[in-house]
Amino acid sequence: MQIEPIGIFHGDAVYKYDAPRQGRLFAGHPGRIVLNAGQNFETALRDLDGFERIWVIFKFHENEGWRPTTRPPVPPRGRDRVGTFASRSPYRPNPIGLSCVRLLKIDGLTLFVDEADLLNETPVLDIKPYIPMADAFPDARAGWVEEQEGDAWSVECSEEFEAQNRWIAERSNFDLESFARVQLSHGNFSKDVFDSSRRRLTVDESTRKGVLAYRTFRIHFGFDPVEKKVVLARISSGYSNLELRDEADKYGDKPLHRIFVATFGKA
Repeated sequence: MQIEPIGIFHGDAVYKYDAPRQGRLFAGHPGRIVLNAGQNFETALRDLDGFERIWVIFKFHENEGWRPTTRPPVPPRGRDRVGTFASRSPYRPNPIGLSCVRLLKIDGLTLFVDEADLLNETPVLDIKPYIPMADAFPDARAGWVEEQEGDAWSVECSEEFEAQNRWIAERSNFDLESFARVQLSHGNFSKDVFDSSRRRLTVDESTRKGVLAYRTFRIHFGFDPVEKKVVLARISSGYSNLELRDEADKYGDKPLHRIFVATFGKA
């Protein structure tokens, strides 16, 4: 069997933790699919612009190997793991993914989409129209998913956070608010939202405060487990003052951090 990508997906989600767990739950994750030139794909796209949604079949290009079981973001009651074939885990025997995205417009060989859960530079293998009459079965049983313990948490932003996030967004392609909403907006307080397996998250339950790392920035937040609410309080640099004075710049973002600290302070 020989399968070649028909194009590449381009978006802001570079790392696995950048992408939402299910794209349609998080509008505001746009991207574009650029199809290969010279293969008459312009003709193949004819009539697709009349569909609101499309299926995107793609390759999990960042994965190595597969796992027979997986831990879902929101596990079922009494179980920590489920079988891979009963999950949407990317770690599969054949690294093939399926995502239903919103089609915004088509311009030549470029498809502009939203509600995407693909990483930047994901190889696209095929595109098919989503047809509600054939593809939607809202009354179908959903197995262990119906036993999930998770709860939806609201996520709010302080004025300070909004100002800092806007400042960063104007000078980079980072969107810390969107990332925080993806990471903190759904799950069970004790097991899922603030899951100890998330190594880039630290939580102090006694003060009801936490810090979520986004690349080299840090998102400080408070939470209320009774109201199931998270408040994004502020953003700080992940670099120390000593590190910012060092000319070594592994990630190429220290100039941005130096200006950020000079504008908003280090704390």
